[in-house]
Amino acid sequence: MRTERPRSRALAARLLPLAAGVALSLSAGCAVPSPATDMARVRHLSGAALPPSATSAEVDPEPAGDARALAQRPLTADAAVRVALLNNRELRATFKEIGVTRGNIEQAGALPNPEIEVEVTPRQEGLEHAHVELSVEIDLTSALLAPLRARAARSEHEAARYRAAGAVVELGYQVRAAFYAAQAAEQRLGIANRALDALAAARDAARALFAAGNVPELDVATQEAGYEEARVTAAQIELELLSQRERLNRLLGLSGASTAWTMAGALPRPPAAPSTPAGAEARALRASLELAELRSRLDAAADRAGALRAEGWVPDMSVGVHGERELPGSGEVGADHPWVLGAGLRLSLPLFNRQRGAEAAQTAEFDGLLERYHGRAIDIRSALREARSRLVSAHARARQHERVIVPARRRVLEQTLLQYNAMQVGVFQLLEAHREQLDAELAAVEALREYWTAKAAFDALLSGRRVEAGGAEAPAAMPRASGTGEGGH
Repeated sequence: MRTERPRSRALAARLLPLAAGVALSLSAGCAVPSPATDMARVRHLSGAALPPSATSAEVDPEPAGDARALAQRPLTADAAVRVALLNNRELRATFKEIGVTRGNIEQAGALPNPEIEVEVTPRQEGLEHAHVELSVEIDLTSALLAPLRARAARSEHEAARYRAAGAVVELGYQVRAAFYAAQAAEQRLGIANRALDALAAARDAARALFAAGNVPELDVATQEAGYEEARVTAAQIELELLSQRERLNRLLGLSGASTAWTMAGALPRPPAAPSTPAGAEARALRASLELAELRSRLDAAADRAGALRAEGWVPDMSVGVHGERELPGSGEVGADHPWVLGAGLRLSLPLFNRQRGAEAAQTAEFDGLLERYHGRAIDIRSALREARSRLVSAHARARQHERVIVPARRRVLEQTLLQYNAMQVGVFQLLEAHREQLDAELAAVEALREYWTAKAAFDALLSGRRVEAGGAEAPAAMPRASGTGEGGH
């Protein structure tokens, strides 16, 4: 029968509490954020009132009930943004992706599983008793490096939060831009239909005057051609309206009966002066979610490089405890064969593989991210200046149309009507003046759309997200029937 080894027992008694203490301290330092904490952080970063349903783990193919209720009332731009935050699938997918980095934190901070080995030697020739050996071993190096890996995972998780907040701000801009485009298309369609009525009146007047012998056939053909071209233009604007509504439906995540929403009112008038706060460039840099995301990714790359550097220098250590016991034979009691405990330490010296290649790759990734960080800061400053110039220009043009051009065209129409009543001009000149006024109204609506879209892009920059604001589209002008005669009052 084997005798118990007091020294082995004493060593095991020292190593077991040490390993348990290391395990408890590491597991306590790797707490994983909850989904509610993540969404609270995204709300704070984006400044948007995200709904509580954003933290739901379920995926419902139907639109959210609150979204359907909001869509049943006439939509404003703010209400459309609320519907999108409730129901946009791409945004909801971005929120789910935060869970990927959250899981990476938990995995990176997890302690290695202990390895258990049991070996039984049956009684045989040369052995008085059967033997059983039990050993438990844990990878101490992986446990010691777990906090470094978890720290890198936390930085990636924070980058995912910034990315999600940026997606919220960008979605708000996209919804507002699409809503303003749909509003403008609806107003332009109303103007186009009025212009179509004016062209129809000109065509009918030309036909009547030609029948009375007062105008040549050329005037009739010109008016008929102008009317038919106007019908094509009105159809194009109608298609534009339908396209803008569908674009908005996609952003709002609506389908089926929920797409029968209406818009509340027309585009609002521009303010007396554009809002461009002082120090906007510095404010945009401070608020930039893109730069914050890159900073978190830089921290993650630096933490990964540090973990690899430590891994290259720290030996691969495993600490274990093993026990051995002779199984009692028939007629013997278990107390006569106690467990003999021992402990051991296994080392793998880092002589050849020091993780230098992996560390160099992480260092190169860090340097590349740093270059992108400085370049992105330059881009944001430039984008802010461009957005401010676009906003100021769009505001000036919208105010010019509202205060000068449209009233001037209205006065031209009024004076032409007076001249017509005094038999100084013909009916075709009167109708032409009416069409020119409608064209001015079309251009004014387009200028309004450009202003509100530019303001949404400028506000998004100050909220932390650089967006690509599209260039101005030329408003659809109604065809003009030139070459009309002077007769036919």
